[in-house]
Amino acid sequence: MLVATPAIFPILTQRSYAQTSQTQAAQLQQLIDLGLQQTQQRQPLQAIETLKQALAIAQSIPSREGEAFVNLGLGLNYNRSGQPQAALNFYHQAVRYFQEVNERILEAATLNSIGGVYRQIGQPQEALTYFQQALPIRREVSDRATEATTLHNIGAVYGDIGKPQEALTYLQQALPIRREVSDRAREAATLYNIGLVYRDIGEPQKAIDNLEKALKITLEIRAGLAQENRQQFLQNNRAISVALVDLLIDENRPDQAFKWHHLATTFDLADYSHLIDAQVINPPAQKLIDQWNENHERLKLLYAEVDNNWTPELSQQINELQAGNSQIAEDIARQYPEVAELFETTPQDLENLRENIAPGTLVIQPVLLTNISEVPDAIALFMVSRDQKAIVKKTPINPSEFDGILTEYRAQLENHNSENFDRNQELLYDYLIRPIEADIAAHSPEKLAIIATGKLRYIPFKTLYDNQRNQHLIEKYPIHYLTRISARRQLRTNTTSSPRVLAFGNPQPSPFDTPGAEQEARQVTEIFSGEYWVREEATRDRFQNDSPRFNILHLANPICFQANGCPGLGLGANQILFAHGETFNIADIGLLGLNQTNLVVLSGGFPTGMETESEGGGLVAIAYLFERAGADAVIASLWNAEDNTTLLIMTEFYENVKQGMTKAEALRQAKLTFAQEGIHPFYWSPLILIGDGGSF
Repeated sequence: MLVATPAIFPILTQRSYAQTSQTQAAQLQQLIDLGLQQTQQRQPLQAIETLKQALAIAQSIPSREGEAFVNLGLGLNYNRSGQPQAALNFYHQAVRYFQEVNERILEAATLNSIGGVYRQIGQPQEALTYFQQALPIRREVSDRATEATTLHNIGAVYGDIGKPQEALTYLQQALPIRREVSDRAREAATLYNIGLVYRDIGEPQKAIDNLEKALKITLEIRAGLAQENRQQFLQNNRAISVALVDLLIDENRPDQAFKWHHLATTFDLADYSHLIDAQVINPPAQKLIDQWNENHERLKLLYAEVDNNWTPELSQQINELQAGNSQIAEDIARQYPEVAELFETTPQDLENLRENIAPGTLVIQPVLLTNISEVPDAIALFMVSRDQKAIVKKTPINPSEFDGILTEYRAQLENHNSENFDRNQELLYDYLIRPIEADIAAHSPEKLAIIATGKLRYIPFKTLYDNQRNQHLIEKYPIHYLTRISARRQLRTNTTSSPRVLAFGNPQPSPFDTPGAEQEARQVTEIFSGEYWVREEATRDRFQNDSPRFNILHLANPICFQANGCPGLGLGANQILFAHGETFNIADIGLLGLNQTNLVVLSGGFPTGMETESEGGGLVAIAYLFERAGADAVIASLWNAEDNTTLLIMTEFYENVKQGMTKAEALRQAKLTFAQEGIHPFYWSPLILIGDGGSF
């Protein structure tokens, strides 16, 4: 089924209700305003209750005009709450009134909404009837934005009933109007639908061209989204990326499929940097970024006017501001390549990406192509190395079963008393490794680098278990994670023979006294030369001033990775606690200049759970901020690890590094005995290495 453009709910302005008391009129207007606010915030159940109260007042006044407006709002919210028949009842009552009083704009809006509900419940001919009634009215009132909406919806219905040429006719009429009125989000929706029609009639190149244009637009839009709008936007537009990647795989273009999905992965990280206003050390670059952000805020306000107050002048204003901001983004990318990823919406050639994969490393990226009605549910497993082009294997999957396994396994990992976790270890190996294990073996990699997205970020791949050979994945290969493959960040070629460490632990005064963190900080500096600061001497000034001089930063301080803060620690999101209650915001880490830093260890972190994935944060996003600041790699914990085991693993890790092992192999060897002896993975698997897995 093609995607319909959502109905536009008109702004209900202050009305004049004849022959009513001022008190009733005011109360009615207040309830309508509150219902509209709840509707805009996508709170349909609350909006229904509010609008029911408004309806009773409108009927008692009586005010047929107010009643019609309320019926329109009730129709929209009943539909959103999964009650289409109730929605149709209220819509029909509203449209009758609008027809009686010749309120043509609202009549057309309601007819379009009725068509949308009929399409949703599988009655396409009824949907066409109402869309086609709405179209001439929208042309009559010269409402270009909503004319494009109805044209798009008619095209979508023709696609549903197997009439692709008719679908293209209407969609291609909608597209130039979308561009004329600068409605970029809906332009992407129309391009997406055109792409699906071309795919289904056997014209894959035209399908790919349109899907790529649609994805590029959605990436440009989401770069400036406010956090409260982000989740809904991503849910609405995820289909574009999934359909494009799926089609490219089917057309045997794995390189192209990988680079587009990789761009979307990188954009998740850049998007997070925008959301938390991450800073950069270069003042001219930061000035341009601030200017870009300011322009994008202005664009968001202008976009909000398109639905209800479109004029040619508004469209011109939007286009000029868009062009100016695009030029700023190009200037930033050209002049300051270290922050270019924050603004790129065109994928890098895979050859450029492969040059920055370390020799002997095989990159694996699982991609879930699921829960999109236009695409069969599958999981795609990409493999990319420095010396060979991308390989991909796609296998069918049941999304709910797979999600259930992930969720249950994560809960089992966090509970050291859990049992029967071995079954999920085996199932996940069969999903994520078994289909490509022969390809992995053919590469003979020195180490595996995993690029994980979504809930997969919260599962330690090292624990996956091959029940045919009775081995964990960690027993076969060293494993580390990558945030993405950077086309600009050059691999470090010079090694450090004697790395120096700056360690902090147990800052005081604090509600928490963690002597184990003090021991951890001391022990690190017994292995490597350097400095450690604990209790009252673990100050923020020392961290800010001294960090650039050291190769290893080891922070055994309380750190909050939770998107909504850590009230139990007294910390806000992404804050590190130092002595005397002072905090450091990780969003400012780019101001320190960590270009000499080989490794950052965040052993005191309060980790995120799977539920925070919708916010785009988590350890991978934090690691990305440190990478942008110059650090090569980050070690952090997926859950609150047991102190004694963590201390043993980190101590052996540093000893192994001192003996010349790569970071990935050093961490593997530090954990291997625990895995081989059947110790519960709660103890040994939470610490993960994100970033460069090579030597110091």
